[in-house]
Amino acid sequence: MRSGDYVGFNVELSDAGIATLTFNTPERLNGLNQLIKRELVEFVQQAQMDQDVRVLVITGSGRAFCAGDDISGRHMRVPDGVTPAMQPIGHGHGNPIGTYEGLRMLSQSLNLAVRNLDKPTVAAINGVAIQTGLSLALACDFRLAAEEARLGSATLRFGLLPDEGGQWLLVQHIGVARTLDFLLRSRIVGAAEALQLGLVHEVVPGEQLAPRARALATELANGPQVAMRLLKRSVYNAAELDFVHALDEIASKTAITDHHPDAREGGAAFREKRAARFNQDPTHESRAEPV
Repeated sequence: MRSGDYVGFNVELSDAGIATLTFNTPERLNGLNQLIKRELVEFVQQAQMDQDVRVLVITGSGRAFCAGDDISGRHMRVPDGVTPAMQPIGHGHGNPIGTYEGLRMLSQSLNLAVRNLDKPTVAAINGVAIQTGLSLALACDFRLAAEEARLGSATLRFGLLPDEGGQWLLVQHIGVARTLDFLLRSRIVGAAEALQLGLVHEVVPGEQLAPRARALATELANGPQVAMRLLKRSVYNAAELDFVHALDEIASKTAITDHHPDAREGGAAFREKRAARFNQDPTHESRAEPV
């Protein structure tokens, strides 16, 4: 995976294993289209398979995190020197079955890819996060918001639905009753109320958002990566499993982590009263060459 410019966003990969993805079309409030979404899905898949990447941070430029889909009808200009990972295809919304297929194969696949990433993800919500932007943030594991951020779905203002999985993600985060109030009343809330509702984990002054996100990402990047990734998947699985199956699921993952070098290092560090030095196993951290 490389640092650099993609269609609609750029990426910076630090030595600590933190990949920071920044939407870079502030003149369109970082609105997304199908080409950008396909680039994003491809990038997330690269991040999943690249062992140099430990944490993904997603943020925006200008006054928006992502204000939803770009419905202007204009095609996104591909930046000079950038070759899209994916070539444009039709959005499919010309008829009912096309809408169904377009949503499943194009729009919904982005949130699914982010949710399926087993590495920790942090949404640093610098400004407006509406509809697609909100569901993308909700698909991340951690959400930090600047004080000036505003979050909402508001699809009913256009007679539309939160068709990229926003309704499911909201129910998971804030429950059925609050989700109904939030969606049916087309609410757009400020950062403080978003924190009260449980939509975000933390609110900070705008100038502190980037360093706070970087500090959190660094903390996560320094943790035992194998155990953290398995635990993340186990927590998400637990939301869908009954207790008996959740016990079996965590037992199967523990059979891996208990015998991993990080577990031996954690025990040694405890006995020696020092900070643990995780992720020293070269078989895990070595970067696989492309085939």
